[in-house]
Amino acid sequence: MRPFPQRGDASLWARISGLRGAEWPPLRELLRAGRSRVHGCVWALVLFPCTWFVIPPLLLCYASARSARLRAHRLFPVHAHRRFDDPPVWRVQKARAWTAGAMSVLLLLVYGRPEDISEAQQQYMLRLAATPPLLLVSAPAVIALLFRVASSAARAEMRSRVRAAGRSALWYVGAVTAVPLCLAGITLVAGQEPAATQDPWYVTVVTLALAVPMVWLLFFLGFATGPAIRSGFNAADVHPALPALLTGVLVWEFAALSWAAGGLPPGPPLIQVLALLGGPASVTAVAWWEIGRLRDRHGVRLRG
Repeated sequence: MRPFPQRGDASLWARISGLRGAEWPPLRELLRAGRSRVHGCVWALVLFPCTWFVIPPLLLCYASARSARLRAHRLFPVHAHRRFDDPPVWRVQKARAWTAGAMSVLLLLVYGRPEDISEAQQQYMLRLAATPPLLLVSAPAVIALLFRVASSAARAEMRSRVRAAGRSALWYVGAVTAVPLCLAGITLVAGQEPAATQDPWYVTVVTLALAVPMVWLLFFLGFATGPAIRSGFNAADVHPALPALLTGVLVWEFAALSWAAGGLPPGPPLIQVLALLGGPASVTAVAWWEIGRLRDRHGVRLRG
């Protein structure tokens, strides 16, 4: 992990731009910019009246985002899906993804109509929205199948890891559930008639009490979703081959969803079938190749 820069002459913007991929410092350390006291420019912004509606909310958002990021990355480490460093696998996966994207664009350019382009965008958004719930449903089924084929010794070792992965998944499900509940509560309180509340501060206090945790939960979901999906909600901790197995299952589920939602891709019948099945088939082939390398290089066996 890259250490956060401590140079005294570093500007606030330079420090903020260095946050990506590094540990976020506490708000006090960020504002000091490597000095023994808070930077004078920061005090000028905070104390200037016209910035009171901008700077304090930004500082509060940073503190909330840092707290949510720490919790999200504790539950779902960024590189949890890479328990074994295998650069050829990552290169093949990346090449397959770029090839699939290029083939999709080429298919739309050659055979597509204007409505096909908008439909492709809708299917992309559908996949983004459907990935977490599909993964939450598919992971227990794949884990149960893996338990069935595993040996007794492997099952005993996997049980505690399943509980830990289940707790992290419950955190994610709880956050997804709590956000609309907080939003519904804010809407309900804001829609009340003034005569319904005796205290004039009631709406403000209740709205803030619901809005602050909702903002934290949104930050948490933003930082947790990517690592959670890549690791299969920490499925790699249960068994190193689970992320590859889950990927192979998800691509076929996405193919079925795409076919049910938008029908076959544009083009002649043979091209349609190849476009529909080629992507999932290539992902499945790469997944099984990855599982084979895990077995041959690291002794990871599905039945072991």
